[in-house]
Amino acid sequence: MNDLLHKRRRVLILDGGSRQCLPNIKAFHKKGCIVTAFCESKMDVGYVYKYTDRKVLHHIEHSNEAQAWEEVRKEISTGLYDLVIPMQDFYATILSKHKEELSKYANIYVNDWAVYRKAIDKLDTMMLCMDNNIPCPRTAVVKSASEIDDSQWQYPLVIKPRTGFGAKGFNVAQNREELIEHFALTEQKFGPSLIQEYIPQTGAQYQVELLIDKHGDCKAFVLMDKVRWYPIVGGSSTMNVTLHDDAIKENCLRLMKAIGWRGYASLDVIRDPRTGEAKIMEINPRMNGTAKICYFCGVDLAEIILQDAYDQKVTDMQEYPDGMGLRYFHMDLLWFLKSKNRFSCKPSWFSMKNTVDEIFAWEDLRPGIVFAISAVGKLINDKKNRGIE
Repeated sequence: MNDLLHKRRRVLILDGGSRQCLPNIKAFHKKGCIVTAFCESKMDVGYVYKYTDRKVLHHIEHSNEAQAWEEVRKEISTGLYDLVIPMQDFYATILSKHKEELSKYANIYVNDWAVYRKAIDKLDTMMLCMDNNIPCPRTAVVKSASEIDDSQWQYPLVIKPRTGFGAKGFNVAQNREELIEHFALTEQKFGPSLIQEYIPQTGAQYQVELLIDKHGDCKAFVLMDKVRWYPIVGGSSTMNVTLHDDAIKENCLRLMKAIGWRGYASLDVIRDPRTGEAKIMEINPRMNGTAKICYFCGVDLAEIILQDAYDQKVTDMQEYPDGMGLRYFHMDLLWFLKSKNRFSCKPSWFSMKNTVDEIFAWEDLRPGIVFAISAVGKLINDKKNRGIE
């Protein structure tokens, strides 16, 4: 019945270059929606994907938000879309900032800016955690690294930008001299930054995928163990396996309630090996690259979004099986080449049992091929941008 209600809904996905666009394009297409991918290149995975009904090409300068906003406004104001969903921070930020204006043309599935900005600011997130006794790394509120009292902190300490993604600007200071130097350089290159305790990377790391409807009720929740990631220190997950942990779920939902969050979000959590406590690290306030695990586990995000966006009763899809895997093969291959545990890891690097890949699929090989080609250039650029040079 719901599929009939949403048949021919015109959905715009921003953008077609993200790997998370693939499961969402497919899901909305399968429901009879007309799905358009907003692309920046003919090499975008969404551009070549078999389930994309329409694609539009725009030249976007990511260093020029005003130019990007004009391109986004121009496309949405055509009146060709009923529902607009962002896939990446860059577009989610633009849509949130201009949600009021854009809502004249379509249903913009993002939070209002007052809520969204709390989630993208890592310092605001940590302050909310600390104010609500939600486990998180101890975080300093300082204007300068010289304000840190060494007698109250233990090195190493982490320096990272208050906003941003992909571990850009992430640095670890082993002593006061490095702290002052890295903090100044990080602020110069990436803007306002924060200092927090370093959580040893020997503890388990987790990824949370959730969706909260407009009434504040959680309708989707999937927890994954990040069993492999790349770069090996401070990188993104390359292999995830689902599991359940009531304490992590409770703390994540408490944080999102404190923010007033609505819609989809992803959270990074790490278990502190010194205390055994799972601590929330940050929020990714948009559709995440690991969203495909939800569909693989039977959690239909597209169905929930359509129901929520159009004021229908939203189906609760918080149940999912343990032991389901999500692999990011393109980066997992780099993990294999770099890790000393390549032959002893569990699950085995060579196994695909109960596992789906984020990009590769036999039903359509083109996204995997073009992504691999594009990833080579992106990897080179990321290595240049990561950290302070």
